[in-house]
Amino acid sequence: MKILTVNSYAKINIGLKIINQRIDSYHNIETVFQEVQFHDIITIKKINEGYKISSNNVDFPMESSNTCVQAYLRLKKEFPKLKGVKIHINKNIPMGSGLGGGSSNAASTIIGINNLYDIGLTTPQLKNISQDIGADVPFFIEGGIQHGQGIGDKLTPLKIKLPYTILLVFPNNTVNTRWAYSQIRNKLEIPIKAVNFADLMEKEMIPFQLFENDFEKIVFSTYPEIGLIKSKLLKNNARFASLSGSGSTVFGFFNDEADAISAELLFSKSFKTIITQSLSSR
Repeated sequence: MKILTVNSYAKINIGLKIINQRIDSYHNIETVFQEVQFHDIITIKKINEGYKISSNNVDFPMESSNTCVQAYLRLKKEFPKLKGVKIHINKNIPMGSGLGGGSSNAASTIIGINNLYDIGLTTPQLKNISQDIGADVPFFIEGGIQHGQGIGDKLTPLKIKLPYTILLVFPNNTVNTRWAYSQIRNKLEIPIKAVNFADLMEKEMIPFQLFENDFEKIVFSTYPEIGLIKSKLLKNNARFASLSGSGSTVFGFFNDEADAISAELLFSKSFKTIITQSLSSR
């Protein structure tokens, strides 16, 4: 096998609580990651040495900061005899959208190279290697729905399935993650007891009203248009709506696909929208 194509899936955050700031400047969080069917497509081809990278998106970084490049270099460090790769990323997931596109690309590249070169790394080994690239990357090794703690790297798979049609709405603004965390840092109040999202997810009737995203207060006050998207989703039969990560994407859960399609029509003239579904663990 000389070439391999891998789907690189997006994620949403169902609830996101900032617990505190660590001495290394990262933040401990509590969240539930849910992988969705919406995805980028990554094609990896064998070459003799080094790496070459391309994309359909002209704004996609091509230097060593690119997470796909970091994934290859991390594997190369672990396996010096590893030959080269030519990577093409067909980007669908918007950058700066809070959907984990960069982290997903890194995880898919690691999985793809592992399979392409028949390295034989196990899932725990893939996770161990991927955590050096970014906090969210290990999640995408298995995907599905997982409880995230620590900086998002302490992961516990959940057995629950969310039978909702998911509408993603992409505002015209992007939200800088570093900016969002800097604003959180200025206003952080350590709670006496953090909400345990994993326990809440196990209930027969999930109390979604308790699944707050701490970034919403900051993002909505700076970008009122994004807050209005959430309100509009809830007014149009969304079972639950939230900002994903630090934004800017807002998503809604709908019991019926017809309701999701009707809601999409209200947004599609002004914003890019996608209707998708949740994914189970691989």
